[in-house]
Amino acid sequence: MRRREFIGLLGGAVAAWPLAARAQQGPVRRVVVLMGAAETAWSRGWLAAFSRRLDELGWRENRNLVTQVQWWNDQPEQMRAWAAELIARSPDVAVTFTNLALEVTKPIAGSVPIVFVGVGDPVGSGFVASLAHPGGNITGFASHESSLGGKWLEVLKETAPQITRVLAIVHPENPAAQAQWRSVEQAAQRLAIETMAGNVHNAAEIERVITSFAQKPNGGLVVLPHAPSIFNASAIIALAHRYRMPDVHALAEAVAAGGLVSYGLNWDDQFRRAAAYVDRILKGTKPADLPVEQPTKFELVINLKTAKTIGLEIPPPLLARADEVIE
Repeated sequence: MRRREFIGLLGGAVAAWPLAARAQQGPVRRVVVLMGAAETAWSRGWLAAFSRRLDELGWRENRNLVTQVQWWNDQPEQMRAWAAELIARSPDVAVTFTNLALEVTKPIAGSVPIVFVGVGDPVGSGFVASLAHPGGNITGFASHESSLGGKWLEVLKETAPQITRVLAIVHPENPAAQAQWRSVEQAAQRLAIETMAGNVHNAAEIERVITSFAQKPNGGLVVLPHAPSIFNASAIIALAHRYRMPDVHALAEAVAAGGLVSYGLNWDDQFRRAAAYVDRILKGTKPADLPVEQPTKFELVINLKTAKTIGLEIPPPLLARADEVIE
């Protein structure tokens, strides 16, 4: 399937199962996807990678497979309603992206298998019993572990040595984000950096905490990966530019959109791996028999254009280590 065709299929709100799929002879398997992220070029690209991998594994959209997607609109209560609507369609597998999406899907899924992507601390968050033996009907792919909070602060300090103050964008109800924030605090003591948690749920709160923080000099932003920060990444980047503050992200896509630096996962790869788990479940494997996988490869991406915009010169040793430099 071509990328454009897949994006067209997945756009918009939930609709009835396509008539073409109903007309096919033989079993048609149903997969629903609840994205705890806005529909952007980034997230459409991740789902395109997911679809391509399923196609490679023999699952043809509107032939033996129907996929339905719902995107987040920054309203948690609306996401709960959409999750209920998706599960009511009795899918063969549900796929979720971010802790929030899994949080609203898990209580209502019943026996529907769930494959998650982009979930921090799935054991500590109570989603699975253990990584090796998840138990129940949930498995998937963990995202950034808590210790990466300190790593993001280190990368930011190395990128912008002049910073002495850091604001972390945190979702206060997300246990994984809170654990990453504690890691930021621990690293800050070693690096002699003053830290502040910006607890946010939406764009208005993000603008308020960044604007307040920016009133003093030598500040920087650590954007922890959770649903509100992913949904509002463009707003965060715009504010960082406005106040000429260096910012570090977990998503390379944020740097491609104008952020300064990122250290994190390849999300296309994560979604391709999730498609392989969906394939195995559709072929009879139980989620409890598929261990939760942790990331093993991280990429450093730097945007030199953004560095110039905020008047920053990137240290040459850091540039030499970068996996990608955007000029």
